[in-house]
Amino acid sequence: MRTKSFPSRDVKPDLKYGSIIVTKLINRAMKNGKKTIAQKQVYQTLEIIKEKTKKNPVEVLEEVLEKVRPQIEVRSRRVGGASYQVPAPVRPRRASTLAIRWLVTEANKRPNKEFHSFAQKLTAEIFDALNEHGGAINRRDNSHKMADANKAFAHFRW
Repeated sequence: MRTKSFPSRDVKPDLKYGSIIVTKLINRAMKNGKKTIAQKQVYQTLEIIKEKTKKNPVEVLEEVLEKVRPQIEVRSRRVGGASYQVPAPVRPRRASTLAIRWLVTEANKRPNKEFHSFAQKLTAEIFDALNEHGGAINRRDNSHKMADANKAFAHFRW
């Protein structure tokens, strides 16, 4: 563990929507430092969401992230030579980071046969999460199941 706490960087809001969440999504979707390509893909996703739902796409994205965020996770803790998976609550910043990460990775896992671009994959993953199914929701549920299965070790929490 670190002796000093590292100051967290502030993320600037994106230019089109003025949202920090959209910036974080763009940064997570970026590959090989090509930010303009990631911006195009995320903005395409938000435009598709706007067309289909007739709502503000940033509000829809925030609603999806709220559904995907985990409340509890397991963390490894060594006690007397044995490692235990100890359930611990997730801090808000980590929860939103995990939600964005899960959305992007599960969108990338989708097959290329039915979706031709990353924007379509991400849109499909967002709509699945809105309807409480899909890869990101499965990740959240697995996190909660692991924590529930290991709640006998909750007394080891630091």
